[in-house]
Amino acid sequence: MRRLLVALLFLWLGVALAQAIPKPGPKDLCPVCGMLVAKYPHWVATIVYKDGHAHHFDGAKDMFKFWFDPPKYAPGHAREQIASIWVTDYYNLQKIDAKTALYVIGSDVLGPMGHEFVPLATLADAEEFLKEHKGRRILRFGEVTRELPFLLDAGKF
Repeated sequence: MRRLLVALLFLWLGVALAQAIPKPGPKDLCPVCGMLVAKYPHWVATIVYKDGHAHHFDGAKDMFKFWFDPPKYAPGHAREQIASIWVTDYYNLQKIDAKTALYVIGSDVLGPMGHEFVPLATLADAEEFLKEHKGRRILRFGEVTRELPFLLDAGKF
């Protein structure tokens, strides 16, 4: 019974948290590239600020570009104001915490802007994706450097 209650609590928290993550509207533009984000729901990444404001991105690659220099893309915004960061898991299409996600680069799967950081929730999923899609590397959030998103643009991994 106790396990069932704990499982239900986690399920409820997950649903409540997912509802708290704003979805991009039909006219929301990626602050990095200017694309309409809602057109690519399987790739959406979202940065939510402490005041509730959110920026949506057409993929994790542009989210990382923004992460390293928020004022360049959104004057008046800073990392210190960020409350949470979310990416869309490739396999289950659910929002996952960007800081705990794993990212595969160099695969044969392209996002809206070409080569992409493909977000996955678990190491097992990342390893499976790496094999199935000829990926080059699995990275954690903290392993992504400022230069790497731009190298992906050039097809370098």
